Amino acid sequence: MAGKSIYWYDFETFGKDAKRGRASQFAGIRTDEDLNIIGEPLLLYCKPSPDFLPEPMACYITGILPQKAAAEGLCEREFIERILAEFSEPGTCVAGYNSLRFDDEMTRQLLYRNFHDPYEREYKNGNSRWDLIDVVRLCAGVRPDGINWPLREDGSRSFRLDQLTVANGIEHGAAHDALADVIATIEMAKLLRKAQPKLYDYAYGLRSKAAVRAQFDLVTHKPVLFVSMAFPARQGCLSFVMPLCPHPTNNNAIIACDLRVDPAHWLSLSAEELATRLYKRRSELPEGEDTVPLHVIATNKCPVIAPIGVLDEALAAHYGLDNAIWKRHFEVIQAAVDAAATVTAAFGRASEGAAETDPDFMIYSGFFGDADKKLMQTVRRSAPADLGRLDIPFRDPRLKEMLFRYRARNYPETLTDDESKQWQTFCLARVNDRHARENYAAGLAEARGRGGDEVESLLNSLNAYVDSLGVEHN
Repeated sequence: MAGKSIYWYDFETFGKDAKRGRASQFAGIRTDEDLNIIGEPLLLYCKPSPDFLPEPMACYITGILPQKAAAEGLCEREFIERILAEFSEPGTCVAGYNSLRFDDEMTRQLLYRNFHDPYEREYKNGNSRWDLIDVVRLCAGVRPDGINWPLREDGSRSFRLDQLTVANGIEHGAAHDALADVIATIEMAKLLRKAQPKLYDYAYGLRSKAAVRAQFDLVTHKPVLFVSMAFPARQGCLSFVMPLCPHPTNNNAIIACDLRVDPAHWLSLSAEELATRLYKRRSELPEGEDTVPLHVIATNKCPVIAPIGVLDEALAAHYGLDNAIWKRHFEVIQAAVDAAATVTAAFGRASEGAAETDPDFMIYSGFFGDADKKLMQTVRRSAPADLGRLDIPFRDPRLKEMLFRYRARNYPETLTDDESKQWQTFCLARVNDRHARENYAAGLAEARGRGGDEVESLLNSLNAYVDSLGVEHN
């Protein structure tokens, strides 16, 4: 396909965790960069495998039962390959609404489990990715004219797609249907582009890591405006931040400090003390300790960064950014000559959690080497009936078990009797895991609380599916 295009997409899923959950439905539509539709919509379902429990609330929200996905869907390997073919068209920007935090992660996990490179489609052949949600937040925060903004109960603006479409008279069909959500996202992009064309074009340019990096000055540490869900809606989902240093272990990230917050409490900490507070919520810290206002800004995730001048002083004050206060905080950090070095050391020590040991979820436990990548290509090219006969000398210890699960999920008919028993044992252990069953029961109760015969009928069907997996009830 000649020329640049945007491929707008959305997943519906059987759970809210993009890392451990599974896709139920995919929809995508291609437009040119002027947002004119130039291709036929793609709508796919994915067959569920028997090694996970669908979340009742996910089924309630989307109306998609595992029985429907099983009857109408593709196996996971074929599902992701159809999607990848669209994403990999040269010159494609893949975009969505809250897609970087959820849908793109779901895509990476699908590619990883099915022996594809999880990252290449994001940058090869002039390709890129983008997310409209933080662009909408930027527009609401600094250039709100031309769009109707729905409000939450506390008076802050809502950025839910289904509420934005209603407020602006955009047809949305069935919200939480993947195709309806994609069409609504395209229409929202059109509205944003019409209302604030310069802002839209600027934000679209932030798909480039170079464009993002150009906003940061790590010599003078000049403050910038950062738009993110990390900041509450009542504060405009934005703040002025001070870029401090590159991330010590992630070449695609910058560490910045929120200038809305007094830095005194964290500047007094050693690197060791600071490291213990990173990645923790306030509820996880001892009484009297505060979270630290440090943010990791990933330059390869289209962060919405802008010069502070785009936010006028009156709006800044409305969002709690007092000119005198944030400038004083900036000067205090500037005067702390060891601040950047301490932050660098702290992030070098800090861990986001216990190391993952299950190959299904070890996507971020290192890149596969070139030799293994060639062997993974052999797996993808092999006929299903030949997979069991392959004796592949993988170097990465993840891949042997991944190959067995790849066969079992996609082509269970190719398993031997012993392998089928091994797979069944694995699946039963997964679905009967105590936490999995507790989460399922809690979700069932929450969905039942919504009431109605239609809900009860849906949940009865879901329970019948779960019973068929061999879930033990006690």
